[in-house]
Amino acid sequence: MLSSYPASPAAAPASAQPATFWIDLVEPTAEEIARVEAEFGVKVPSREQLNEIESSSRLRVDGKRLFLSMPLSAQHDVIDAVPTPIGFILSPALLVTVRYTELRPFSSVRDSIAGNQRCVSSTSTFATLLEAMIDFGADLLERIASELGAISRRVFRRRHARRNRQVRPNRLLREMLTVVGDAGEHLSQIRESLMGLQRIIGFVAETGAPWLEQDIQSRLKTARQDLVSLVDFEAHLSGKAQFLLDAILGFINTEQNDIFKVLTIVSVVGIPPTLIASMYGMNFHNMPELSWRWGYQYGLALIAVSTIVPIVWFKRRGWW
Repeated sequence: MLSSYPASPAAAPASAQPATFWIDLVEPTAEEIARVEAEFGVKVPSREQLNEIESSSRLRVDGKRLFLSMPLSAQHDVIDAVPTPIGFILSPALLVTVRYTELRPFSSVRDSIAGNQRCVSSTSTFATLLEAMIDFGADLLERIASELGAISRRVFRRRHARRNRQVRPNRLLREMLTVVGDAGEHLSQIRESLMGLQRIIGFVAETGAPWLEQDIQSRLKTARQDLVSLVDFEAHLSGKAQFLLDAILGFINTEQNDIFKVLTIVSVVGIPPTLIASMYGMNFHNMPELSWRWGYQYGLALIAVSTIVPIVWFKRRGWW
């Protein structure tokens, strides 16, 4: 889909047609790419080129045209969602964006472009897009921080889980482990997006300094400062996710050790009664207990005592 955004009539001379300052290509077809290349004289990169990770491929300059690309974490709610590549071709007169999915930052800029007088040129629209992507990344980090906070409270305050005997602790821990792993994956994607934004802003601020307006340079400087705080916050969340991962695995090991301890104690407690029962089950004629009047009761009492004594001993030792 190809969308073009001309400048408002007030921004152009009365005798001239408003010039197009932004071309937005969403999953472009070959015909749309050919049309943009023929009409505006720019070489639109393919998706394979946008996916390349070398710095020389993601950040290039050709005269006054800057060719930029980066990955952006598109969605947080979809587990299998992967970062989508975004391409920018920035020049003093025209901004061309190439993407392959609908993104909230682009939608918000597109919806506000009519009434926002800051989006009347290629550079102002580019700066607005960067600010919207930074805000989007901040929203994702805030949502992940909320999820990790909820998981932390569930991990270290599981009294409600122990009262509810219908839900096994190991099952809850496995569910929380999945949530923490998913949050860690999304944090990795967001980190990649933030690093891409940092490289792009630094490259544009340095390479485009001769023709960027002072107001755009100030906005890029502010965006870079915001990115520094987001990167620090993302590092904090990554550390918290790793801590919760280790804690959950530790609790799972503890639960498993408790199960093995119970099984061990049960097996040890069951050995003396089994030994006594097997001895008196041999029915030899020279067993004096066979002729006792209370021999049967004696055997049962002996089995009970041999069961209770180990249990009391384990209890006193704190192993039960």
